[in-house]
Amino acid sequence: MSKSILKTVAAGAAVIAATFAAGMAAAGEGHTSNGEIGAEGDPASVSRTIEISLYDAYYEPEELSIKEGQTVRFVITNKGEAVHEFNIGTAEMHIAHQPEMEMMVDHGVLEVDRINWDAAKAMQASMGHGMHEEPNSVLLEPGQTAELIWMFPEHAELEFACNVPGHYDAGMVGEIDLVH
Repeated sequence: MSKSILKTVAAGAAVIAATFAAGMAAAGEGHTSNGEIGAEGDPASVSRTIEISLYDAYYEPEELSIKEGQTVRFVITNKGEAVHEFNIGTAEMHIAHQPEMEMMVDHGVLEVDRINWDAAKAMQASMGHGMHEEPNSVLLEPGQTAELIWMFPEHAELEFACNVPGHYDAGMVGEIDLVH
């Protein structure tokens, strides 16, 4: 290869890396980058348990009413046939998080009905990113159940959503109404 082609490839790789880093920074906004959405809850402070079922195009229940400052234990079960996410955040955070989820599909980490852990490890090794493990989010294969404990803030506009590509747009999102 000529030096000019190598320089072009190197420049292209630098642009791709910078674009990826910017995308990851934006995707990070889909996680718990600040306290505006609340914080991981202390199990000893749980005052309520809510069961959430994930289906292939919706949640049950479809919306939640939670007291400001309340610590809630969510017991989340994927009753659908596809991989789904339960993620607490603002609408803007969900939109920012979606490219990260798309990247996970593109790298074979998220398959329709399973999480490919070998692909996640490979993505982690090659990019420094594989699976997000954030306290405001769980990603479940069909039939799996997980718990998430969350302390809610005061005065926030929150949603719970599935950011697997196409799921949010298909309506897999619910409102969290914070009440006094």
